[in-house]
Amino acid sequence: MSEKNREGKRTARDRMAAEREKQKAAEKRRRTLIVGASVVCVLGLAAVIGVIAANVGKDDGSESAGPVVAPSGAQGEDSLTIPAGEEDAASTLVVWEDFRCPACKSFEDTYRSTIHELTDAGQLRVEYRLATIIDGNLGGSGSRNAANAAACAQDAGKFVEYHDVLYQNQPPETDDAFADNDKLFELAAKVEGLDTPAFRTCVEEGTHNSWVEKSNDAFRSGGFTGTPTVLLDGKNIYQDQSMTPQKLKQRVQEAAQG
Repeated sequence: MSEKNREGKRTARDRMAAEREKQKAAEKRRRTLIVGASVVCVLGLAAVIGVIAANVGKDDGSESAGPVVAPSGAQGEDSLTIPAGEEDAASTLVVWEDFRCPACKSFEDTYRSTIHELTDAGQLRVEYRLATIIDGNLGGSGSRNAANAAACAQDAGKFVEYHDVLYQNQPPETDDAFADNDKLFELAAKVEGLDTPAFRTCVEEGTHNSWVEKSNDAFRSGGFTGTPTVLLDGKNIYQDQSMTPQKLKQRVQEAAQG
């Protein structure tokens, strides 16, 4: 073999090795992003508990006070669950989320297409549960306002679409952009047929604010450690660092096959 051919083979091997290392590094960055973001949202849970304890017995006169109005189609105990997918699906995924939580965005960005594929196939039912721990940690009202707007979208039959848009356009955690109704309307315009007078009135009046607060109370009393909390048929799969979209798909499809 000529020196030129040997050099060519070494170069090809080097390129393949470099590509493998690049792929490993990308996967490590993805997992680090999810785990790191999760830590932020866990700290948010501790902070919000502290804020609540410090304000027990105080009436803050917030605009959210009012009757608990569940969004259309909400189910479960106290109507705190927003369902998606077939009711008789073999598997159920419960997702506790906060629209300001960066770990929730990481989860959604990683699993969104797989979850949609499985719900569209009738193999998975998703139960969305909303929390507002980042508001308690950093202040502001973006978690609550975004959750209320998502509940307003549920009234219009467009929760999942708007839910996805909110995460795809999530501001930095310290930027309380979702507290601004104009921002919520801007994003609603990305969902066909959602930006209507009825939706705007629902958002502006905070129609579901008290429902959102009741949902957050259920999260706090549920013994969860942070958002997202993702339960597949009762098992917390988000804590499983070996979980991937492909593994989730395999488990759901196996359950569907009996």
